Parts: sequence; C-alpha cells; structure tokens
Amino acid sequence: MNPLSQAVEGYLQLQRGLGFKMDRNGTRLRQFLRFMEAKKASRITTALALEFATQLPALDPKTQAHRLSVVRALARYNLALDPTTEIPPAGLLPVRARRRQPYLYSPAEVLRLLDAALNYRLWNRFPGPWWGHFQGWTYHCIFGLLAVTGMRLGEVLNLQAQDIDWTGAVLTVRKAKFGKSRLVPLHPSTLQALKTFVQHRDRFFARRQPRCALSHFFVTSCGTRLHVTQVDEVFLRLSRQIGLRAPGARHGPRIHDLRHRFAIETLQRWYRSDQDVERLLPVLSTYLGHTHITGTYWYLTSTPALMHAAGARLEQRWKGLR
Repeated sequence: MNPLSQAVEGYLQLQRGLGFKMDRNGTRLRQFLRFMEAKKASRITTALALEFATQLPALDPKTQAHRLSVVRALARYNLALDPTTEIPPAGLLPVRARRRQPYLYSPAEVLRLLDAALNYRLWNRFPGPWWGHFQGWTYHCIFGLLAVTGMRLGEVLNLQAQDIDWTGAVLTVRKAKFGKSRLVPLHPSTLQALKTFVQHRDRFFARRQPRCALSHFFVTSCGTRLHVTQVDEVFLRLSRQIGLRAPGARHGPRIHDLRHRFAIETLQRWYRSDQDVERLLPVLSTYLGHTHITGTYWYLTSTPALMHAAGARLEQRWKGLR
C-alpha cells in the first residue's frame, strides 16, 4: 500500500472513530486515489485536487465543491505525514448552499396519504388478503411514524424488533446520523397501529414457504430490509394518486417534509401555548437528533408563520421593557 493510500485509510479510521460514518466521503476518497494513480502522482497539490473536483463537466457545482472539500480535509490530515502536501484554499469552488423550502402538509393530506397506503390498488396483485394487508400496513405505519415522530426515513427503515418497548411505549433510534442514538416516546394510538402492523406482517410470513427470518421491523416479502428507493417509489405513486402532485410529475412534496412538518408544528404549538420556545429549542433539537442546534433554528427562519410568531413574541418583550 502506497503512502497516500495509507493516509486515506488512516484518515477514514480516525473519522469513523469519532462517530462519522464516512460512507460517501470514503467513496470520494477512493475515487481520488484512482485519479492520483492514473496521474502517477503521490503528492496532493491544489492543482490536482481542483482537476479531480472538476474532471467531470456533467457534475453539478455542488457535487464538484463537495469533491474538493473532501480532498481538502484529507490534505489537512496528510500534512503531518507529508510536509510537501498542499491544502487547497477554501473558496475555489464556491457554492451557495440553499435548503429547499419545506412543504407543510395539512392534517387532511397526511390522513389521505395514510389511507391511500392501506388501500393502494397494487396490493391486490396476489391472491388472498395477507399480502395486501401486510403491504398496506407496512407503508401506512412507515408514513405514520414519520409524521408523528419526526424521524428520518433511514431511521425508520433501520428499526429492529427489539427497538420498540411495548410496555414503556418508547422507541429507540440506534446509531442514527453521526452515530447518535436517542429515545422517542410513542402515543398509545401509534403503538396500537404498530401492533396491528405486526399482526398482519406475522400472518403473512406464517403462510410464506419457505419460512424466513426477519432482518428488520419493516421488511420486504423476503424478510429483508426495505430500501429507501422502494419507499420513495410507493410514495411517488401515492402522492400522485391523492393529488399532492400532478400525474407524471416527479417534483413536489417529499417524504422528508413529514419530518419538517413535525418540527414546525411543534414550534407553532409552543408559541400558541405561550411556552418559552428559546428554552425548549434544545429539547426539540435532541428529540430530532440534530448535531447542532443551528439545524433546529433553521425552522424558525424557513417558515413565515414561525417568523411572525417569533417577531410578535419579541415585540411583546420589548413593550414590557418600555
């Protein structure tokens, strides 16, 4: 293994030890190693890093900037091993980060989505009711959990059977983003929906031959973990069916907007009940699994209703000081 390859492995091991998953960054760095081998180069320079980042014109500016930032981070680490390493300066490929405006689902839209999941016509393609009930309740509960807990889709799909405490009505999210774990309390109605799902899931697999072990709480008909793309495809079809987007349209409200809705609704409810939102924001941040509270503050600036509520609260405080 050449020194640069050793540096990449050492850097990835260090970052993973700190709790970062490094999946996408690891892929980028292996691409960079292949690029350096093709160039017959062993020293990181600004020119080579920039060439690697922009070598594929079809890549969008955001992706090119990310490729460069990954190499820049490696260069900082490698400088201690190779003093001739050049660290590409920041700002070579500036990209203004813009977060997409969240779509705030109405309660009626959420109910239509959950009902459509239960009654989706494709669940009838196999004889007998067991397949349809299993599939319908699978997606009904996935979308329902996202709406009432604010979890990420990947967190829901990673759930194991032991992650649900049926007696304590608590769900454990294990090793989520940045390796964090957290507890999520469940409302009795949510717990009952999950119990109904388990009944239909187990009835389906009791009839399936050969019998198979279930790898996760939510699974495919083969007992394996559902993939994000499978859930995305079902959501896309259902959202067209219930009018969330036009027939044939791929752009529109996203699954992730259910998480945004949960956060925004929570903040609005706190404002309406005259709660101390500033004091409670860290609570919401922890509940959502945010690494920094700035990720939670973003909801205040992204939603006009919240901006108005925050402004009204601030104005009320200033009046009290006059």
